[in-house]
Amino acid sequence: MSPDEGCALNYTEDASETDLAKHDDEDYVEIKEQMYQEKLASLKRQLQQLQEGTLQEYQKRMKKLDQQYKERLRNADLFFQLETDQVERNYIKEKKAAVKEFDDKKVELKENLIAELEEKKKMIENEKLTMELTGDSMEVKPIMTRKLRRRPNDPVPIPDKRRKPAPAQLNYLLTEEQIMEDLRMLNKLKSPKRPASPSSPEHLPSTPLETPSQRYEARIEEGKLYYDKRWYHKSQAIYLESKENAKISCVISSVGTNEIWVRKTSDSTKMRIYLGQLQRGAFIIRRRSAA
Repeated sequence: MSPDEGCALNYTEDASETDLAKHDDEDYVEIKEQMYQEKLASLKRQLQQLQEGTLQEYQKRMKKLDQQYKERLRNADLFFQLETDQVERNYIKEKKAAVKEFDDKKVELKENLIAELEEKKKMIENEKLTMELTGDSMEVKPIMTRKLRRRPNDPVPIPDKRRKPAPAQLNYLLTEEQIMEDLRMLNKLKSPKRPASPSSPEHLPSTPLETPSQRYEARIEEGKLYYDKRWYHKSQAIYLESKENAKISCVISSVGTNEIWVRKTSDSTKMRIYLGQLQRGAFIIRRRSAA
C-alpha cells in the first residue's frame, strides 16, 4: 500500500467517527426532549385530575383532613354537653336555695308579726286592767265649753291649730303578778278609809313583795343579748330557771329591743322575758348544748 492510499484510508475513518458522534448527539437530544414532553404531559394530567378531584394524593389528604374535622366537631359537642349539664345543675341548685330562703324568711316574718300582735294585745289588756283597778274610765268625755255671742266689731276668732299630743305608750318591765300587787297598793292608798268587806281589794289574795336580791347585768345590743358576762343570740339553746326553781329547756326565738322571746322545747309555747326580769333575777338563763 502506497503512502497516498494510507492517508486516504485514515481520512475516511475519521469522517466516519465524526458522523457517528453527530448521530449520537442528535439521539440524546431527541430522547431528552421526549422525556421532557412525557413529564410535562404527566403534570398536565395530574393537574386535570386535581381540578376534577380524582387525584389519588388529593383524595388521600382530603380523607385525613375530614377525619380531623369530624374529631374536632365531636370534641366540641362533648364540651358543649358538659357545660350545659353543669349550668343546668347550678340553676337547679340556686333555685332550690332561693325557694328555701324564701320559705324561711316567710316563716320568720310570720312569727315576728304574731309576736308583735300578741305584745300589742297584752299591752291593751294591761291598760284596760289598769283603768279598771284605778277607777278611770276608758270612754273619752267631751269637754263642755261655753260659747259667747260675738259682737259685730269683734275680730273673727282664730282656731287653735296646735298639734295634739301623741298618746303615751307604756312598756311594762314587770310581771303580771308584780303589776297587780302594785295596783292593789296604789288603790289601797288612794281609796278613803272605810270598813273592809270580803269583796274589797284588801281581801284579794296578794303575792308577797320581793325582797332585795342579786342583780344581774343584762342588755341588748345589735340583736344579741348580753347576760351575766355571756352573749346569747337567736336560735340558741338555753335553760330558763324561774324563782320557783323550775328549770325549763328553751330556744331563743327572737331578740327585741327591750325583751326576748323563748320557745319551750317540750310543747313549743312561747314566753316573753323582759330585761328587767333578768336584771332582778326573776328569770335566770343558762347555756345548754343544742343537741
